[in-house]
Amino acid sequence: MTAKKRRSNGRRTREAYGFILPGVLYMLVVVGYPIVYNFILSFKDTSVRNLATGTSKFIGFQNYIELFHNPTFILVLKNTFVFTIGSLIFQFTIGYLLALFFYKKFTLSGPIRGLMLIPYMMPMAVTGLLGQNLFLNSGLINNLLSKVGIAGPAWLTSTSTAMIAVVIMNCWVGIPFNMLLLISGMSNISEDVYEASAIDGAGRMQQFWKITMPLMKDSILAVLMLGFIYTFRAFDLMFIMTAGGPLNSTDVLGTYSYMLSFTQYQFSKGSAVAIVLFLCLLLIGILYLLLLRKDDKEEEA
Repeated sequence: MTAKKRRSNGRRTREAYGFILPGVLYMLVVVGYPIVYNFILSFKDTSVRNLATGTSKFIGFQNYIELFHNPTFILVLKNTFVFTIGSLIFQFTIGYLLALFFYKKFTLSGPIRGLMLIPYMMPMAVTGLLGQNLFLNSGLINNLLSKVGIAGPAWLTSTSTAMIAVVIMNCWVGIPFNMLLLISGMSNISEDVYEASAIDGAGRMQQFWKITMPLMKDSILAVLMLGFIYTFRAFDLMFIMTAGGPLNSTDVLGTYSYMLSFTQYQFSKGSAVAIVLFLCLLLIGILYLLLLRKDDKEEEA
């Protein structure tokens, strides 16, 4: 490589770093600093009593030890995974079926698909208020059930049904998101592959299992990954519909952290819950990257 070409490459590299520097600084200030501060706060005993005076002291892992010995936190952690996995199963399954249906062109398929995206485009606060009204004791759901002779349960005030109501509303938002991404993945599969398999005698089910599913593996993995992140860190839907109740039956890590920090004013314990949430999502992100790297190595081989 000539000296002139090296200087040119060096100038381009500096220009590239110059373009990304504002974004990096923004992320460090807006995202990095709060995470670091929250991490440090979780190792202190900061509460409303010593926040103003700044006399909180370092107590190590004591907040985490107390959390994992607290039955309420264990219930909240369980609720978070139940809510996330339950939502993923239903919204991915229904979203996949709808993607298969709307991938085929038919009259009004475009407008109907556009209308189905309305729940996803609505603010989650509006979705929470809508869900609250739907699942009230005298709400639309129980009114419809009463017309067929079924006495509807107290959805939002019963520990056995509150989580079901929240999962239903979250699926209502997540299904269009899954459908849209999966349709995008299907559009990347060439029709020539299906035509060649049909000539070889492959039926619809064989095409689905042998062509569609394998070729959509990356899209499916991305949808599940994004769905897990968006659902696991949920806050506003529970906060508006049930406020984490009744008896913490719909409390998740996000709402529990908020309650500890801004209701009980145990800021360090609230930070510790937020760090647990962050670490769970970090582990899922690392797992996703490892799976992608494994797939890349298999393709190279």
